[in-house]
Amino acid sequence: MTDCPAFEHLLIIPRLRVQNANALSSPLTHGFPSMTAFLGLMWALERKTSAAGLDLQFNAIGVVAHRHQEQITEDAFINTLRLTRNPINRDGSTAAIVEEGRIHLEISLVLAVQSEVLNTDQSAGDSLARQVLDLLMQMRIAGGSVIPSTALPSKQRPYLLHLTGDESARYELFNRAKLRLLPGFALVDRQDLLEQRHQALQATAPEATKLDAWLSLSRINWSYSLDDQDSDSTTKEKWTHDRKNLGWIVPIPVGYGALGEVLEPGSVGNARDGQTAFRFVESLYGIGQWLSPHRLQSPQQLLWYADSLPEQGLYRCRNDYRPTALYDLD
Repeated sequence: MTDCPAFEHLLIIPRLRVQNANALSSPLTHGFPSMTAFLGLMWALERKTSAAGLDLQFNAIGVVAHRHQEQITEDAFINTLRLTRNPINRDGSTAAIVEEGRIHLEISLVLAVQSEVLNTDQSAGDSLARQVLDLLMQMRIAGGSVIPSTALPSKQRPYLLHLTGDESARYELFNRAKLRLLPGFALVDRQDLLEQRHQALQATAPEATKLDAWLSLSRINWSYSLDDQDSDSTTKEKWTHDRKNLGWIVPIPVGYGALGEVLEPGSVGNARDGQTAFRFVESLYGIGQWLSPHRLQSPQQLLWYADSLPEQGLYRCRNDYRPTALYDLD
């Protein structure tokens, strides 16, 4: 397993409003865009900044969600996506409806940056941050439109955090920055919970797989038991669930796994890019947790980065969050 790539600066773009982003993060999950969408945004933004002559290299990205409104219609225990009507075909027939989950978001982006210009002239940070925001306003985030603000209040202005001091100074700078991201929740990777649940299932069912563990963590599992007899010699029934002390955990896609070999450019019909090699893939799944930013101890616990192993057919999104003893005692 790799670690988060090195960086010396954090570019923080707070309180972006996004309309109609993609709420279907994978064939099996919904409710928030996949981290693959934000990594794609990071790479697309880097290409735009490079074309604009800005010396910025983005190595990782973090997302803090402040508000979300999934476009669904609630009906008892069943939620239904609010779908848009597709245009008719050329012959006037009705086009097929493809389900597109949509969600309105208010998010903050945290980008890990390497830059020679910032290393030599830190006063250029404010100007670079504003230029990056201007470019970002022209883009889509997870398929959604960025809603511009006519005037940015101070809490919504982008800024650069220079993490060039010693470890204590960097921690203090990050500690101040994460408090400015409140209230909100950051998505982190909890692969450790998946491993623990898998081991627990195998203790009673040795044939249990990682998929069984993932499905078990994706739902609330209730169990029935009888309490010990009390003073009046009556037995009480008790229902319990397995989510105690687990926090706000969710099933998430964590990248893609190859279904076959890499194919030559232009050999697959209707591919988006005929100049790039092509490979069929499917989603990989893991477990994530939404945490308040004030619980994070370092920028690496917030940031997500790419970890590709083409020879193994794995294209993963990684996050270096590790639970601390302080958090486990809460």
